[in-house]
Amino acid sequence: MKGDTTSPFALDAVLSQKYPFTLPALPYAPAAVEPAVDAQTMTIHHDRHHAAYVTNLNKALEAQPTLHAVTLGELLMGLRRWPAAVQTAIRNNGGGHANHALFWNLLAPGAKSAAAPTGQLADMITRDFGTLAAVNTALKTAAVGQFGSGWSWLVKTATNRLAVRGLPNQDSPLLEGELPIVGIDVWEHAYYLKYQNRRADYVDAILARINWDVASAQLG
Repeated sequence: MKGDTTSPFALDAVLSQKYPFTLPALPYAPAAVEPAVDAQTMTIHHDRHHAAYVTNLNKALEAQPTLHAVTLGELLMGLRRWPAAVQTAIRNNGGGHANHALFWNLLAPGAKSAAAPTGQLADMITRDFGTLAAVNTALKTAAVGQFGSGWSWLVKTATNRLAVRGLPNQDSPLLEGELPIVGIDVWEHAYYLKYQNRRADYVDAILARINWDVASAQLG
């Protein structure tokens, strides 16, 4: 994974964090992504839910000094190497920290995202899906069809193909050696205040706000 690490919420910057992990501020005002995400939901989601993942990850690793020099990315990608007592906390809370770091940057402030995939990502979409519309349809199908809490992901697989995955809870594609490119959070706390049970409407709104420059940068 390459790309700009100057933003505190750039995924590479967060994956490079070591214990104690920290929660950067949102890269825009809480109301910047309205009407897709209202300011109250954005504030609660970031300041409480994402913050809780960071707090709980630090608590879990406090008594594991041998892991204090390990980056968040290494914790996730090497999950099965770490003590069994902390694997669940790393999966859930480390995954939650990494997933949200990408999610915040993927949301384009303003009326809607004007960007489209460029470079290598554009070429891979043409090869593996045909069109961006087909990618969005697959992401929406995975998001709406995810039972309970979880995420819809566009990933680059270990065989250098693009694929869409529906993953439960805060599971990160990194756990299985896949590179996250676009993630849509479908936990109810991400949308329920505004959309109630209308998950499909929320997903449509998020897809219209994806910053494809950020997504393209995931490939370096």
